[in-house]
Amino acid sequence: MASINSDEWRAICDKFTNAQNLTEVESRNDPENEPFRSKYKARELLREIYSSLKCFNAGEGDEESREESTDQRPPVEPVDGQREDECGQDVSGDSAAGLRAAKLGAVEYYLGVNHVDTEELSAGQEHLMNCMKLLERCSVSSENVSLFIHVRNQLGILWASRDETETAQGFLETAEAIYQRYMKEDGTPPTDMTEYFTTEENLLTHQERNKRFELAYTHTMYYLAQIYKNLGQNERAATYCHSTLQRQLQLNQFSPMEWALNAATLSQYYITKGQFMLGRHCLSAASVISGLAGDVPSEAAAQESETESERREKLRQQRAEIARCWIKYCLNLLQDAKKVLEDNIGELDTDRQEELKRARRREEEEEEKGRKNALLFGSEDTFDSIASVEEKVQCLFPLDFTEARAVFLVGQNNVTQAKEYFVMDGYVTDHIEILQDHSTLFRSLAFFEEDLERRCKMHKRRVDMLEPVCQDLNSQYYLMIRRQMMFELAETYSEMMDLKLTLANRQADAQSLDSHTIKKFNHLCSASVKYFQMFLDSLRSPEGKIPEHLEEEVLRPALVARFRVGRLHSRLISSSPSAQLENLNNSVENYKYVVDYCEAHPEASATVETELELSKEMVGLLPLKINRLKARMATNNTDDDAVH
Repeated sequence: MASINSDEWRAICDKFTNAQNLTEVESRNDPENEPFRSKYKARELLREIYSSLKCFNAGEGDEESREESTDQRPPVEPVDGQREDECGQDVSGDSAAGLRAAKLGAVEYYLGVNHVDTEELSAGQEHLMNCMKLLERCSVSSENVSLFIHVRNQLGILWASRDETETAQGFLETAEAIYQRYMKEDGTPPTDMTEYFTTEENLLTHQERNKRFELAYTHTMYYLAQIYKNLGQNERAATYCHSTLQRQLQLNQFSPMEWALNAATLSQYYITKGQFMLGRHCLSAASVISGLAGDVPSEAAAQESETESERREKLRQQRAEIARCWIKYCLNLLQDAKKVLEDNIGELDTDRQEELKRARRREEEEEEKGRKNALLFGSEDTFDSIASVEEKVQCLFPLDFTEARAVFLVGQNNVTQAKEYFVMDGYVTDHIEILQDHSTLFRSLAFFEEDLERRCKMHKRRVDMLEPVCQDLNSQYYLMIRRQMMFELAETYSEMMDLKLTLANRQADAQSLDSHTIKKFNHLCSASVKYFQMFLDSLRSPEGKIPEHLEEEVLRPALVARFRVGRLHSRLISSSPSAQLENLNNSVENYKYVVDYCEAHPEASATVETELELSKEMVGLLPLKINRLKARMATNNTDDDAVH
C-alpha cells in the first residue's frame, strides 16, 4: 500500500504477530475464571488493524467505490457455498485492489474465528461472511486462494456444529473445488494468510507455503469425511478419511495417538465391507504410528507426576482401544471364512475347502494387485515398519486349522493387551465385551478343528471364562449383558453335548452308550436347559409372570430359547419311564408355547420360521409318543400287579 510508510506497516505487522501469539500461545495459560482473556485482547488488536487498513484505503481515494462493491451490497445468504466459477470476474486477485480486499478479508476471517472460539457464533458467522463478501468479486489467484479455502472451511465447521449438514457440505465442497481447480490451472505455492501482515524479510519459503496450503486442504477433506458420514454416505466418508490420514502423514502434521485411533476406527469400516487387506493395513499403520507416541510411563513415574499419570492413563487406554480393533479384525476374518466354508448343517465342507485352496494362488495375485492400486499409508520412515506388521497376519480367508489358528493367536494376544487396561473393576461392560469376543474367537477356531475332543475342549474354555462372570454379575445393573451371557452359555453347553454324543457313538461302535457317557451327556444337556431357563426367567415381571407380549429385542431369542429347551428335554436319556414322561411333557410344553405365541402374535412368525415349523411338527408327534409311553407304563403296572 503506497500510502503506508514502512514504520506504520511494521506496526501493523507487529500487532498481527501479537494477536497470533495471544491466540495460539498465551490463551493456553488463561485463568479458569477468565478463559478468553487473551483472545479478547487479540480481538482488540485485530480491530485496530482493520481500522488502520480501512483508513489507509480511504487515503488512496477509492473508498467510495470499494464501499459500493462490498459493504453496501445485500448480505450473502449462507446457502450451499459458492461455486468456484462464481468467485467474481471484476477484480483480479493479483491486482492491488484484489490484495487490499484479501487483507481486509483476512482480518475479517481472523475476527470470525476469534468470535467462534469465544462461543459467539452469530458474530463469528457475520465476520466470516464479511470475508466472503470482500472476496466475492475477486478471481482466485495465488494471493488469495488460501483465504478462499480457509474461510469456507470455517463456515463448514460452523454450520456443521448447528447440525445444518447440507449447508456445511456446500461450503466445504466449494473449498475442495477451488483447491482442485487452482492446482490444475496454477499449482504454485500460494501466499499464506499470515504473510499479508509480514515484513518482507519474514516471508515464508515456497516449501512452507506449500505445506500450509496442503494442510488447509487436508482440513477440508477431514471435515468432508465427517459430513459424508453424517449424511450416511459411508463409502465416500471412508475414502475421504483415508486420504486425510495419508496427507497428514505426508505433511508430518499429526498427533500419533489421535492418528492411530482414527486409522484403527477406519479399519472397522473396511472389515465390515469384507475389505480385509485395507482393514489390516489401517490397523498395522495404527500400531506403528501409535509407537511414535513413546513408551507408557511406569507406575512409579506416574505417581511422582500428575502429567505423567495422565499420559500413562491416556496411552494405555488408546493402545487398548487399538487392540480391540485388532480383535474385531481377527473375529470377522474367521467368521467370514466360516460362512464361505460351511455346509448346510454348519460343518466344514471339504469339497469347498479344496476348491478354495486351488484358487488360492489367483487370490494372492489379486491381493498383490489390490495393494498396488490402494492408497497405502506411510512415509520413508514408517512404510517398511507398517509392511512388517502386515506380514504377521493374513488378510485372505483362512482355509484350514493351521491358518485359522494363526489368526486366532493374533486375536488372543490383543485380548490379553486389551484386558490389561479394561479390567473388571471399573470397566465392567468393556471387560465383558472383550471376554465375549475371546469366547467367539474360540468358537470360530473350533469350526476348523477336525478332532472333536479338542473342539469340545475349546468350548469348555468358553464356559470357563464366561460362567463365573455371569454368576457374579448384578442382574439389576447388567441385565442385558447377563442375558447375552446366559444365552451364549446355553448354546455352548448344547454344542458340547452334541460333540460328546457324536464322539460316544463313534467310540461305542454302534453299541449302546455306557453309563459314564450318559451321565456326561445329561449333565451338558441339563446345563444348557438351566441357562436357557435362566434367560427366560429374566424376562418375567417382578411378580414372576411370563410376559404376554415379548419386546422386539428379545422376541427371537426368547422363542428360540423355548424351542431349544423343548428339544433338549426330549434328548435327556433316562431308563425311568416316569422321568421319560416328565421330559416329554416338558418338551411339548415348550414347543406348544412357540406355536401358541405365534398364533396369538402372527407378526412373530417371520422371526422364527424354521423353529415354528419344527415346533408345529413336534406338537403333533410328541403326544403320540407320550401316549405310547403311558400305555407301556400302564401295561407294566398291570403286569406287576398280576405278579403280586
